[in-house]
Amino acid sequence: MDSKIVGPVYQQIAVDIASKIISGHYSVGDKIYARSSLATQYNVSSETARRAISILQDMNIVDIQKGSGVIITSCDNAVKFLKQYNDITTIVELKHNILTCVERMEQENAYLKEKLIDLIDKTDRFRDTNPFMPFEIIITEKTPHIEKTISEINFWHNTTATIIGIKRDNILLMSPGPYSTLKNKDILYFVGDENCISRVKAFLYPEP
Repeated sequence: MDSKIVGPVYQQIAVDIASKIISGHYSVGDKIYARSSLATQYNVSSETARRAISILQDMNIVDIQKGSGVIITSCDNAVKFLKQYNDITTIVELKHNILTCVERMEQENAYLKEKLIDLIDKTDRFRDTNPFMPFEIIITEKTPHIEKTISEINFWHNTTATIIGIKRDNILLMSPGPYSTLKNKDILYFVGDENCISRVKAFLYPEP
């Protein structure tokens, strides 16, 4: 047999026969095997062969004539049947591929969530044991302290945090002095206790 039988066997047999009708292997008016012979040809049970023929009969591709066997009646209907089958197969494959993709995304998201929680846990524990783990905050025009110096705004007195670096235009200034000015888009790096980040945010961006 030329075609490989996969999925519902009786359906694949019907598809194989329809394909042979379209290709000219069988012609309208030809008599094909009786169910018992068909079962032997495809190495399936008689019931499976019967169901395959029933599909072709329902699609008006063949006619079962008592005493004469199975007669090919329409090539056009074989074309319609094969197109319908291919369309359904495409939809089923698309559905399977989408569900597989969604399942893979869910697994990847679960893995990412697990690793993110692990990272946060390790970062928090590292920060607890290392007070010099820096925090950072971006300076924007919304702060009333823009264009003012660190000394001028009494940064440490108001936040108990120590600025250890300022990144500006991809240049990092380490240990900026008290006369360093805060400018728009600066990134401040500072150290302090676990609550200093909230104090710095509240100081730089006070609520109205």
